[in-house]
Amino acid sequence: MIELSERAGHKIKEMMEEEEHPEKQYLRVGVKGGGCSGFTYNLGFDENKTEDDTELTLHGIRILVDRKSEKLIRGLEIDYKESMMGGGFTIHNPNAIATCGCGTSFKTATDEGTPEKC
Repeated sequence: MIELSERAGHKIKEMMEEEEHPEKQYLRVGVKGGGCSGFTYNLGFDENKTEDDTELTLHGIRILVDRKSEKLIRGLEIDYKESMMGGGFTIHNPNAIATCGCGTSFKTATDEGTPEKC
């Protein structure tokens, strides 16, 4: 469903260790409506798994994806890159036909409605 690079997995594990109960944490990956192209990515830690979640394990990290997000992020690739200016996660979504200039939102071929402005 999604791919997580080894670099991204290592960074996520580091970040999880800073959480209050790292052993209880999942990485939640999903999308929500908004942004200038229609959807924005939602990545964060969560201790609660629901009936609507699919659970994956990549690089020893438990990952949750909600059912509504699954079709929009199928094939998603998450990487982590370091540069002289710092580091950050990069996301490649094969379902995105358009992305925002600010790089935080995307649109798919099945999107409907008028996207918000950046």
